[in-house]
Parts: sequence; structure tokens; C-alpha cells
Amino acid sequence: MLFLASQSPRRAELLARLGLAFEPLSLDIPEQRQPGEAALDYVRRVALEKARAGLELVREREDAIVLGADTEVILDDVVFGKPADAADAEAMLARLSGRTHTVASAVAVVTARHQAQVLDLSEVRFAALSAQAIADYVRSGEPMGKAGAYAIQGRGEAFIAHLSGSHSGVMGLPLHATANLLTQFGVL
Repeated sequence: MLFLASQSPRRAELLARLGLAFEPLSLDIPEQRQPGEAALDYVRRVALEKARAGLELVREREDAIVLGADTEVILDDVVFGKPADAADAEAMLARLSGRTHTVASAVAVVTARHQAQVLDLSEVRFAALSAQAIADYVRSGEPMGKAGAYAIQGRGEAFIAHLSGSHSGVMGLPLHATANLLTQFGVL
């Protein structure tokens, strides 16, 4: 049985696109970058911690296969997680404006006997954004709860001048990489 160790509706929607039956797991994993931890190591670690915590919740199921994922926006080795408030969202968007950043999506799959992981990187170039465009977007509420304070699947897509990589990865679950990983576990 496949379990998704995530409360993200976007991840559930994306995983459902693969035509798989799965059960979401509700868990709360602290997403705190350790001092000196490289940005990409952080993303991989959090995805694996989510998957392992999910496996712990369903440990009585011998057939449990748990998928965990983490997606972060990275610019100049700074990890842009979810904004704390509107001011934080505005500051993030102002820093991303007119620049190219990396969106790192790590996916981990674990069972009682095996684990595997993949890291998907996309490059996103933002157009130059006016202070008014940023303020209007933040007022819409869409940036809240989104890494980097934008949603590629929503109004935030209008800010993207160029994308090199996985659209679904920027949303939170790179489907091609995820499908390949799940194939290793006999799920696909």
C-alpha cells in the first residue's frame, strides 16, 4: 500500500495524476536547516525525514511504501521556505524579481527494508516585478504556504519568464522522477 507523507493538496493532486491509489498521512516534521548544512542536503534530508516519519506511523503494515517530498526555492545558497507573513512574502518576491533561482524537489520512498531518493532541480527566471505587482500578489493570499512565496500553478506563473526543468517539480512533486522512483519499488 502506498502512503503519501504529506498534507499538501498539491502533492496529493500530482501523485493522483500517476493513476495510483494512495493514502495521505498527516504528520508534522520540523523543517529547519542545520548550521552549515548545504541547501540541497537540507532538501534531501527533509524529504527522507518525512518518509521515515510516515513509515513509523504505519509500521504495522508490512506492505507499506511511504513517499515523502520536500520542495524549496534556493537563491545564492539561501533557502526560501514558506513565508512567515505578508512582509516576508514581499521580501522574498523582491529578492527573486528579475533573477534566476533553483527549485529543488527531493523525493524519498521508504519501506521497512529499502529506501531510495531522487533530487530534481529546476531553474526558474522571474521577470522584473514592480513593488505594486508584488503587493497585489501578496494581498491575494496565494503566496502563503508556498516555498519562495509563489505558486507556479496559480497567478504566480505570470512572473515566470523562463523555466528549465520540471513544472510539476516546481509545484512540489516532480512526476517523471517520482514515477521512476516508484517503479523501483514495483508500484508502477
